[in-house]
Amino acid sequence: MVRDVYRLAKENSPSIIFIDEIDAIATKRFDAQTGADREVQRILLELLNQMDGFDQTTNVKVIMATNRQDTLDSALLRPGRLDRKIKFPTPDRRQKRLIFSAITAKMKLSDDVDMEDFVARPGKISGADINFMCQEAGMHAVRENRYVVLNKDFDKAYKNVVKNDLNDFGFYRFANSIYCNTNVN
Repeated sequence: MVRDVYRLAKENSPSIIFIDEIDAIATKRFDAQTGADREVQRILLELLNQMDGFDQTTNVKVIMATNRQDTLDSALLRPGRLDRKIKFPTPDRRQKRLIFSAITAKMKLSDDVDMEDFVARPGKISGADINFMCQEAGMHAVRENRYVVLNKDFDKAYKNVVKNDLNDFGFYRFANSIYCNTNVN
């Protein structure tokens, strides 16, 4: 499949190959325990092979995105494979305010909703987290047969986002301890 994507991109150049969530197939390699693990590693090896054999004179660019750069295989990050690494840090207060404003612009919010409260809360939440939070708040209102989103809907959504982030972190620490033979703190 990877070979076919690269071939198709060359045939239709200029083109862009965009691989979202590259960490799903390009995680650090380990002794594969299951057939699925071995298949993922074969896909990674084919991707690396295509990147090495990719003719730089063709007008094809490859863009990859991940939220988990720390889990990527070092071979993928080797100089010459990726032209540039662009990091998008978590938004500051001003950026959070703009993201909240953009996402909630078409939502019917109650007068009691105080977005500044959510902007000022400590912790690093991404733009995607803010989007998820606003969607969850809206869905909570819909589940209660309301057309107006209340502050309590945002509170529940915020707690859900923060809880998920903590659970995800715990999962990755646990998985890392198993696959990389490190201790879980």
